Amino acid sequence: MKWKETVFDDLARLNRGFDLPSHQIEDGPYPVVASTSIAAFHKAFKVEGPGVVTGRSGSLGKVQYLPGRFWPLNTSLYVKDFKGNNEKFVAYFLETMRLENFNSGAGVPTLNQNHLHKLSVSIPPLFFQRKIAGILTVYDDLIDTNKRRIVLLEKMGDEIYHEWFVRMRFPDHQNGRIIRGMPEGWERKRFGDFCMLKRGYDLPNDLVEEGPYPVVASTSVKTFHKHYKVEPPVITTGRSGSLGDVLMTHTRAWPLNTVLYVRKFFGNSPFLVYYTLKNMGLEKFNSGAGIPTLNRNHVNGIPMVVPDKNLQQQFDRIVDPIHKQAENFRQENINLTKTRDLLLPRLISGKLSVADLDIQFPPSMCEGAKGQDRGDASG
Repeated sequence: MKWKETVFDDLARLNRGFDLPSHQIEDGPYPVVASTSIAAFHKAFKVEGPGVVTGRSGSLGKVQYLPGRFWPLNTSLYVKDFKGNNEKFVAYFLETMRLENFNSGAGVPTLNQNHLHKLSVSIPPLFFQRKIAGILTVYDDLIDTNKRRIVLLEKMGDEIYHEWFVRMRFPDHQNGRIIRGMPEGWERKRFGDFCMLKRGYDLPNDLVEEGPYPVVASTSVKTFHKHYKVEPPVITTGRSGSLGDVLMTHTRAWPLNTVLYVRKFFGNSPFLVYYTLKNMGLEKFNSGAGIPTLNRNHVNGIPMVVPDKNLQQQFDRIVDPIHKQAENFRQENINLTKTRDLLLPRLISGKLSVADLDIQFPPSMCEGAKGQDRGDASG
């Protein structure tokens, strides 16, 4: 398989995205693509799909593939011309370039596309581009399928919690007695007596050593480390920067100093604690003048009613299998991502040849697939 030695401008031509103030967005079917994710959906679009978007200002390095029409924001760069190359191959190629290293901004990180266009690159013939994209897309499609399954499982757990503890239609509720405005056996408490929140732990990026334990930030698992701080289950919520998201990790973990984690459950069900935190609207308790900050002392004083231990145990028996299934999908995605990330540079560089491989292309790469459901973007 003979690869062509050329410059980046023969692979793709990047262009700055388009202005769209948030107050002008009108709900519609077309993704509004920011530098790292889909920011909204709009009734109009600027670019026909399939397309590729990466960050131009603020956050650099993330590459997103859009199968359908979209509106790239001015904080992004989009591929205006694929120069006859396979669109998905171009997306994967950009991933290997570590675009965050091309920062030209003195303050806010900024990617200057002019720095890229004369870079020397090596690209395979179109047929092999499609083979390479097909292999990597199989992994991405499996990962996306698992993510959708996890979302469905999380919705199941949320619905059970609401049915039992918000609508108060828990098992045998119709036969129970109401005493002082609450079911018999329940207790009135302050949140600080229901569980104890504690600030997470410092871990500078340069001290992270690759390992099996999740390092949990405000909204997601940031990386994996060789050491941990907390035994499972580890329940966290954002303390600084991003507020409101609540995560439950079923392995030993290192909660970062940007989160609060549940230090003590006081005999209560961790699942009940998790869902209670999720439904408290913690983003409303911002006490920061600049950076959003959650003050746990404000949260600790919130009055609440706590179900009796027997009902909590029944709840555990129902939602525990749901969480185990979701955790299996998350672990499967970790393994799939590791394999995909190992294959990516070897395939793109040609070190791993696809010349003799008979590729069965995944359905998402079938010709003519132009539509895009909300949230359907990969990167």
